[in-house]
Amino acid sequence: MLRNRLIFGLIYNNGGFMQSRNFRLQRVGDINWLEKNYKFQNISFSLDELVVVDATKGSKDIENFSAVVSRLVEDVFIPVAAGGGIRKIEDAELLFKSGADKVILNSPLYDDPALAREIINRFGSQSLVASVDYKLINGVPIVHIHDGTTAIPMSLEDYLLHLEQLGVGEIIFNSIDKDGTGFGYDLENIEKYAKSVNMPFIVMGGAGNERHLSEGLSIDGVSAVATANLFNFIGNGLPNARTYMLEHGANLARWE
Repeated sequence: MLRNRLIFGLIYNNGGFMQSRNFRLQRVGDINWLEKNYKFQNISFSLDELVVVDATKGSKDIENFSAVVSRLVEDVFIPVAAGGGIRKIEDAELLFKSGADKVILNSPLYDDPALAREIINRFGSQSLVASVDYKLINGVPIVHIHDGTTAIPMSLEDYLLHLEQLGVGEIIFNSIDKDGTGFGYDLENIEKYAKSVNMPFIVMGGAGNERHLSEGLSIDGVSAVATANLFNFIGNGLPNARTYMLEHGANLARWE
């Protein structure tokens, strides 16, 4: 079983890296800014994994995105998962050749599940991460695809079962409503769905402080917590997050 993990998310959009709130994007800086301010070779000790997602609206340029991934991994010595714009097996191959350890699918999991099966058959289930974006509609969590713009006519329960049957390696469970708010994860729905599938369950969307990370990991069935905006605004946030976990007794075997 995977140990509990702390995952850092990077959101890419049309040449730059972004801050996100409810999937509305605001530019933070380009790859040069990122390398100058994050210095991944120095902070990777505080992370277990890096997730990089191309959130460019509409048509995505997989070749440009892959070039960015290739540049990022030069200084990253932890697993990297990358996705956004993968529409054929060659796109996944390009990301793997660019240094990604895993690829992430979102919309094709519903629109073209055969692609997920092809990736799994070629590279193994551990190579494929399913990104599940959802928001509450009249209090009911509804899965959204196409950069969060399109609701699918399938219940969240059935969709998670669909992903398990596809054979994906793990799931990123991301609340659009909580995204970038800093108010904490959607604990109610995480508690409801984290144990509904037999695969690693990563929660994302809403972390605003170290306590939120600990709350997410305290839920039975959650194997990792991910955040992006939190680390953009607390300069020493990565080591602080880990120190907080240790001091407050979170079950983080790798960190102890």
